[in-house]
Formats: sequence, structure tokens, C-alpha cells
Amino acid sequence: MESLLPELQKTSREAAKLRRTPHSRRAKVLTDLAGLLTENTALILAENRKDLDRMGREDPKYDRLLLNEDRVRSLAGSLREVSRLEDPAGKVLLEKTLPNGIRLKKVTTPMGVVGTIFESRPNVTIDVAALCLLSGNAAVLKGGKEADYSNRVFVQLIHQALRQNGLPEEVVLLLPTDRKFMTELLQADRYVDLIIPRGSQGLINFVRENSRIPTIETGAGVCHVYVDKTADTGMAAEIIVNAKASRPSVCNSLDCMILDAAIAGELIPKLKAGFEKYAIEVFADEAALPYFEQEGFRVNRAGEEDFGKEWLDFKVSVKTVNSPDEALDHIREYSSRHSEAIVTRDQALAERFLDEVDAAAVYHNASTRFTDGGEFGLGAEIGISTQKLHARGPFALEKLVTEKWVAVGEGQVRW
Repeated sequence: MESLLPELQKTSREAAKLRRTPHSRRAKVLTDLAGLLTENTALILAENRKDLDRMGREDPKYDRLLLNEDRVRSLAGSLREVSRLEDPAGKVLLEKTLPNGIRLKKVTTPMGVVGTIFESRPNVTIDVAALCLLSGNAAVLKGGKEADYSNRVFVQLIHQALRQNGLPEEVVLLLPTDRKFMTELLQADRYVDLIIPRGSQGLINFVRENSRIPTIETGAGVCHVYVDKTADTGMAAEIIVNAKASRPSVCNSLDCMILDAAIAGELIPKLKAGFEKYAIEVFADEAALPYFEQEGFRVNRAGEEDFGKEWLDFKVSVKTVNSPDEALDHIREYSSRHSEAIVTRDQALAERFLDEVDAAAVYHNASTRFTDGGEFGLGAEIGISTQKLHARGPFALEKLVTEKWVAVGEGQVRW
């Protein structure tokens, strides 16, 4: 392929047909696709194995890339769940008649063509296609080369489901992995209406700096759990281990514990069993380091570079503070504004934390791992938006629309 533009032009043209397709038919594409995933699980896993064989198991992205029967089954279940959601397009937000007799409505309408650039997570191919199709949007997918075999087999099955329902394959376009096409996509503002990067901070920065198309950032998460001196330390230990170990390669996993100095000696021994079970490596500041050394943790002295870092691995940094103000200052300095949590019995402090912390999701006495479209009852998601305009938090079906004013008159003119 010499240029993306002919393919993007086709996708943009076919997007108009998709908008005219009844919601029920778009939903049937998703249920048909769910059946195709189940029927072709062996093929999907075989193609995914080709991708896995090119990546070392020690790579933090390995778990993101991995598909198995449970994950394919979960994708199929998510498709069925999304198919039952209400169409976000065509809703009347405002309706009135102007003094001149023009009848005016403000309605929701699909974005048009949504471009998503992502790394190493083939499930994103299914999630993005499903959400775009159900909301009446075409999808342009730019996956990374590390997931190419997996992405291609998924798009083959998506195209099959589209054909089964009389819809054009072009409304879901998988681009070549070659990086040279990235800039061309980001400049194609005539054919693509929105770009959503999902991946590393480097990817997000590249898109932000090079795109002529409006962009909503998702992906990078530097998440903290602050344990206040009044906290139930048993609860805090359970939350910390879950937030770090349940799936460390995802963006809502814990990166930094913030411990009140008054509680550190009581809490740290309670972390030992969980940290040993999952071989979690600790990068502790000067104040916390002796406690971890005394208990025999895998521990290192933390440097400045270990804070504000998205580990995506069984590693965690530790910051010790002497007051809530210090904790809030640390979060303000190092947070990526994704997900932040406090563990405390002090209700007033909890309310202050939930009000003051600038993040897409904030938690009191709960793990950051819940920041997810499915967990929030939104179905699948494209990613977690850390921006403040249009969408923040799980970027799900409801945010894949914009607004349109519809005016109906009887010959009115304005001079």
C-alpha cells in the first residue's frame, strides 16, 4: 500500500451508510460476531500464539498480548452485553420553536470515522469495532506489529459478521503496522473525525504532537493508593495487593503506595504474604526502606525516577508522608490523572481526597482496578480518558456521539 487515503476515503463514504442502518441490525452484527469468536477460538489462539512467540515472557506487554479460551469467551460475552445497550445516537437533547416559527432540535449523532491507535492488546480490536458499529461510527484501527496476527484474524471475523448482515466491510478498516502510515493517518482530517491513542506515554505524545485530527488521550496510568494513619491496615493490605497483583500490565494497576509514617510499621508486615506470593519488587524511599528490609521484602532504594512511573509489572514504589497535605502534593506532582485511591477511616479526609484529587476516577477504601467500562456497567470501552473535554474516565458507547442542530422551517429567511 503506497497511501492510506484511498482506503480512508472508502471508509468515510461507507460510514454514511452505517449511520442509516437500523440499530437492531447493527446490534445483530455484534451478536453474530460473538458467535464467530466462540466458533473460531482455536483459530484465534493459533494466530495469537504466532504473536506471543515473537515476544519474551518477561516483557510486561506479554500479558496484554495473551489470549486464552477464557479471554476469548469474555470478549464474546462483552459483545453480547454491548449489543443490548441503547443506541446513543438520535437522542433529542433539546426541542423548541423559535419566535419566527422555526422548529429547532438538538440531537446526538455519530462522530463519523473514529481512528484508534493501540499497542499489543488485540482485545482492543474487538472492543473498538463493537462500540463504533453499535453507535453508527466507522472504525479505523492501527494496531502494533506485536499483535498483528491476532488483530488480522479478529478483523477477518468482524468482516464476516458485517457481510452476514449486508453491511460493507470497509466500515472497519485495519491499517498496516508499518509506522510510516502513522503520520499519514494523523493528517487525514478530511476522512477521519477523531483519533484515540491507547498505549504508552510515548505513543500518546507522538499523536498529540502530530495529529491534525481532534484527539482524546487514553492509556497511560500512574495510579496511587494513599494509606492514611487512621486506616484499617488489614483492608489497606488487601487493596494494595489486589491493585498491584491482579493484573499489573493494565493501566489501572497500582504504581505507588503512599504511606503515612504513623501507620507504616503496622501495615508493611501485613503486605508480606501477598508480595511474596506474587514476587512483587519494592522501590522504597528512605523512611520506608528499613521496614521493608526488616521484613525481608525484595526491596530497593527508590530514586526520583521511580516516582511518576507506570511500572506495568510486579513492581511498586513507596512514598512516606507525615500528613494528608504531603500525600495530596505527591499525587498532584506525579499522577497521570487516571485512578487514585485513599484508605482511611476519617470520613472528612476521604471527602477532601475525593473532592480535591484531579483524576478520572477516585476511590475511598477500594482498589483502583475497578476503573473499567465493564465494571462501571458501560459495556466495553475504548480506553480510559484522562482528559477533561467531552469524555473522562471509561470511554464507552455513550461518548462516541456528538451533537447536531436540526432546524425545520416554512420559508423563513434572515436579512
